[in-house]
Amino acid sequence: MKVSIPTENGVLAAKYAKQAAPELQLKGHPIVSFPIHIEDVPAGAKSLAFVFYDDDAIPVSGFTWIHWTAANLPVETTDIPENASRLGSISMVQGNNSTAGGYVGETDPTLTQHYVGPYPPNKDHDYTFKLYALDTELDLKPGYWLNDFYKASQGHVLTTAKTVVIGKK
Repeated sequence: MKVSIPTENGVLAAKYAKQAAPELQLKGHPIVSFPIHIEDVPAGAKSLAFVFYDDDAIPVSGFTWIHWTAANLPVETTDIPENASRLGSISMVQGNNSTAGGYVGETDPTLTQHYVGPYPPNKDHDYTFKLYALDTELDLKPGYWLNDFYKASQGHVLTTAKTVVIGKK
């Protein structure tokens, strides 16, 4: 299985990150999700899921920052269009990102249960997009937590694919 995100020399386009124009942000967070291309989903897969996260946030916040998580995408999905997080152009159940946690304490689901883009405060960060092919649909509701995804997907992951993009400070 393969997954790709369009970049320029590995760098995520500004409109999906902290350099986004004000009209592409909500409460200071970039909110337009990037397009994604998926290839070679294995036979036997029944759904797809993904997580977009930042391990480089650990020295800043003390934990991996979750920017976007979604499950139960149709297995035949090959392209997730730009801004799918907000527009609902692909069927998916979106979980909480890190703005929902106690560190930020945001309560607005239009922000907490959708894509929030890279906003590295201290230096360029590497952002990981990990795609999962699963042998079932997961019993997850909108606003699920990442640990709920890990528990529900245990024993159901057929394969994974990942790509890393750079978010500019």
